[in-house]
Amino acid sequence: MDIKQEKITTLHDFNADYKSIANTVIEGAVDRPVSIVMPMLYREITGDALGVIKKELNKCTYLHEIIIPLAAQNEREFNHVKKFFTDLKIPHLIMWCNGPKIEKLLEELKSDGIDLLKYQGKGRDVWLALGIASLKSYAVGLHDADIMLYDETIPTKLFYPLVEPELDFKFNKGYYARVNTEKGIMYGRVVRLFLQPLLEAFLEKHTRPLKFVQFLHSFRYPLSGEFALTSDLARDVDIPGNWGLEIGIMAEMYRNVITKRICQTDLGFYDHKHQKIGTEEQGLMKMVGDILETLLRALIEEDNITISQDYIRSLRVLYQRYAQDAIRKYHADAHFNNLRYDRHIEEHMVERFSKQIMVSGEHYLQHPVGSRIPDWLRTISARKKIREQLLDVVIVDNE
Repeated sequence: MDIKQEKITTLHDFNADYKSIANTVIEGAVDRPVSIVMPMLYREITGDALGVIKKELNKCTYLHEIIIPLAAQNEREFNHVKKFFTDLKIPHLIMWCNGPKIEKLLEELKSDGIDLLKYQGKGRDVWLALGIASLKSYAVGLHDADIMLYDETIPTKLFYPLVEPELDFKFNKGYYARVNTEKGIMYGRVVRLFLQPLLEAFLEKHTRPLKFVQFLHSFRYPLSGEFALTSDLARDVDIPGNWGLEIGIMAEMYRNVITKRICQTDLGFYDHKHQKIGTEEQGLMKMVGDILETLLRALIEEDNITISQDYIRSLRVLYQRYAQDAIRKYHADAHFNNLRYDRHIEEHMVERFSKQIMVSGEHYLQHPVGSRIPDWLRTISARKKIREQLLDVVIVDNE
């Protein structure tokens, strides 16, 4: 528990009155409608989290709508998800993002010079949902569909600083403790053992300030998938089509929003499904690779750094030193809090992450431009009613 304020305004939860917060959001949502986007994979329907999330969302009666962008392999899976959400009382739409109707619409859009068919995964799904959500809502909140400790306070806390007129923020990033106190386990491996030490390495490597790294470093949990933003921002963000989504969103906020209109809010404890360490093509290794490449591109754009093989090698050396320091610190923290902590496994993960820095760094040097989904403003300029057409398609799918 702390009261520290840094570059980014932090809304701590040490004496929050949830009823008062909820009443403010209920009143504010009358003039400033809010919607939730919850991307999901079909397999998450069999998990333990989604039933609880549905129950808690039903308490959020202030929501204008809930949009659920879904990756499903066939119509049977899509219909199964539609049936699962029939007792969700809040107005909602299931968006079959890789379904035939949306694919057909994207084929038509390709003829207008916007090729979205080459993107797949969570990034494109979120982008599609933001297009619909921004039509009628003042603000849009996003959260994942696998949160084990979900309750109604999560969306309410996300929206509060955006709809409260006395605060009037434009972007709110959720943060949390990735600890399961019942099991006595500390999670959040990619943030703890990769991103945080990597940011420290970047800061040491450069004598001049790297402002975007400092910006990221000001957030308690920069890879949080839980955040809320105003609809004008939702229409104006380029989204990476891979695991770099969260870093890409942060880069867009850094570029488009002044710091005093950005905040982060304590969401408490958080637990969700945990990825295996995997390979370069899946799991945590794929994730850290995409994050690194997205971060390198953002740093070139925002801080004008120069990347080379020698740069990547020295970055890896510095990363390993800071990651070793992190392991020592988290071991002490776990020991104090009576949590199980396997230093050998953590050391092994750092070794794997370190190797991935070289692999992904080399891949970046060969493909420096990368690919980002065009923002909705550009897409609308190519086809003015594309969001309305997309909404019509989704409504038909949901009939």
